[in-house]
Amino acid sequence: MKLIKKVFGGIELTWPKLIVFAVLAGVYTAVMAIIPALHYTSFHTIVVTFEVWILFGIVIIMNSKSNLDAALKCFVFFLISQPLVYLIQVPFSRLGWALFGYYRTWFIWTLLCFPMGYVGYFIKKGKWWGYLILFPMIALTGYSYLMYFSYFTFYAPKFILICLFCAAMMLLYPVALFENKTIRTVGLIISGVIIVAVTVVGILNPYVYHTQFMSNSEEHPIDDTYRVYLEDERYGDAGILYVDSIEDYMVYADLKKAGKTALIVESPTGERTVYDLTIEIDTYDCVKREN
Repeated sequence: MKLIKKVFGGIELTWPKLIVFAVLAGVYTAVMAIIPALHYTSFHTIVVTFEVWILFGIVIIMNSKSNLDAALKCFVFFLISQPLVYLIQVPFSRLGWALFGYYRTWFIWTLLCFPMGYVGYFIKKGKWWGYLILFPMIALTGYSYLMYFSYFTFYAPKFILICLFCAAMMLLYPVALFENKTIRTVGLIISGVIIVAVTVVGILNPYVYHTQFMSNSEEHPIDDTYRVYLEDERYGDAGILYVDSIEDYMVYADLKKAGKTALIVESPTGERTVYDLTIEIDTYDCVKREN
């Protein structure tokens, strides 16, 4: 508990420390984005969603000395860290400097950090309305939990770390930021209800990757007389669909699990063509197996 109190209000956050913190955060995030092996893992999530950055923002606010100090430090932290994330990636990206096109959204959020830091400082007053200021941050973290728990059902055990992180932060914030027992209790109950509800929704409605593999062609003849299926049905379902927009048949799949299996196309005469299929959350690799 002493460590928690230290992190959320016991640090002398000088400007040099803030700048070092911003640089380290930017470098770490860029490294997570660059290393291919970390894609589709909990470590890559800092590149695309807010939950870890919310923690950084709250730590800065709780260790600031005034509303203006919190606003300025939040603004400068993101003004340094976010461009650095893209700058480090430039030499490693096929987009080159065009990668900075993605910074526009983060720049808008950086501008918003000034008023959010200013208002967020009121959390330190320890009043019930301070929890109302905090709640949008808990809700955003809950949204990340919803997304990544859904990915976890598809790609277990990957994404379990970010799921645990989101759930832990939702429960921790009311306890760490408020001394009032009523606010703490109500905050814990609200966070607990959100976590349970999201978990149930994720279990009852697991993630499914809907995609189409190939269309009818000389190389891949397909029509409604053919049969298409996955070698291992645990990975999902496949079939043939007539697509009005191209006026032809295509192989579709509803994929329910990441991993490797085989897609089998069987002709009316029983001839089988096998494709080695590697499934990710939002992409796949389908290669015809040589006989």
